[in-house]
Amino acid sequence: MTRQVASRQTPRNGRGPRPPAAQDGAPAEALPEVAGLGARAAAQRAVAELIGQNRALALEDALAQASRGLDPAEAALARAIATATFRRFGLIRTALGSRLDHGLPDDQPLLLALLATGAAQILDLAVPDHAAVDLAVRLAKADRRTQHLGGLVNAVLRRVARERDAILAAGDPLGDGAPDWLAARWRETYGPERAEAIGRAHLAGATVDITVKAEAQAWAERLGAALLQTGSLRLPPDSGPITALDGFDAGAWWVQDAAAALPAKLLGAQAGEQVADLCAAPGGKTAQLAAAGAAVTAVDRSAPRLERLRRNLERLGLTAEVVVGDALALDRPEGFDAVLLDAPCSATGTVRRHPDVAWTKSPEDIARLGLLQARLLDRAATLLRPGGRLVYCTCSLEPEEGEAQVAAFLARNAAFARVPVAPEEVGGLAELIDPNGDLRTLPCHLGGGTDARGGLDGFFVSRLVRRS
Repeated sequence: MTRQVASRQTPRNGRGPRPPAAQDGAPAEALPEVAGLGARAAAQRAVAELIGQNRALALEDALAQASRGLDPAEAALARAIATATFRRFGLIRTALGSRLDHGLPDDQPLLLALLATGAAQILDLAVPDHAAVDLAVRLAKADRRTQHLGGLVNAVLRRVARERDAILAAGDPLGDGAPDWLAARWRETYGPERAEAIGRAHLAGATVDITVKAEAQAWAERLGAALLQTGSLRLPPDSGPITALDGFDAGAWWVQDAAAALPAKLLGAQAGEQVADLCAAPGGKTAQLAAAGAAVTAVDRSAPRLERLRRNLERLGLTAEVVVGDALALDRPEGFDAVLLDAPCSATGTVRRHPDVAWTKSPEDIARLGLLQARLLDRAATLLRPGGRLVYCTCSLEPEEGEAQVAAFLARNAAFARVPVAPEEVGGLAELIDPNGDLRTLPCHLGGGTDARGGLDGFFVSRLVRRS
């Protein structure tokens, strides 16, 4: 099994951030000045935050907070460790649980995160075993909440290192990266073989895709990228920082997963059309619609996320009307020619890119979001002129958030009909189109988990039209 490579660069000042305040309110001790310790502390805190009480937080946000004060190399190492932890959290939990006399310390997220991040370095990253163990023990001893557990941390992680090959050999492609309830859902929905392929794609991780405003082939050559059948460009793994690449400052392209680029493409916005992009942030789809020449109204509840959208549009030289507000309250009496609804969802289609999603969502989240999606679909329908087009999409693998939503919408909205997607609209990839003519991309499509093409995010897309 290929082990991912993590940066081993050390911080410039050798000092990491302070641990969080102790649970009893007393301040935690400062970390010793040991190279690499700050990165491990940040990863531990971010993981503990998510597996503790703050499951609504994204790993990216938890890491941003935990990595304050770290230099870029150490922050990158913290991200690699935390991401690897969640990518194989099922495997890691099993390995740790069977090597602890009293089972997993689920009621002690700080300890569990310390053991899990240490195990992730041993099992999945090119970190010397002795460094992973030694720094985990130092972290344990640096915090009064865990300082008496240094011996346990040392013993458990050394055993994980000794038994690495056996642990990896006993792994399951699907269960390694997803909890039992979610793995069972995917097996039932997609069948055992397809579900296992999805799991392999999740473990392989995601590449970086970009959407260009024009001259895709020329930009592929300039960037050494692969031009995918769907029109997106896939960057090579060694491209370096995104902001340093040719064309970024000039606004020639933006980062967007190849699957995420399909909904706006299928909407078929034309120059001069009035188009609404509901739940628009962070703005990749807005950029596509604006680049097509449409007059775009981008709506989202999050002002900070819309500020990021504004900055992207400015860099790209594109314009849109940006509205901070609830899409359910949007009113446009004259109607729109087209509406794109990228509805809030469980985001289980993005696990290969955001592996924490599998461990922070619950069946209750899927049910709750399903109710919101139905309300948003009904609202979007009222915003269209006769003959107007509606594209509904979610980055979810759950049928309740995709196929079932559209079936229920059509059953209660006789004025709408489905417009099936044709293979030539998605680069001839007929396997992406279901029997109803809707689009269903899976992480294992486009070679995900098996070759360098790197797969796709899991998306559901349905194109509808309001009858004239």
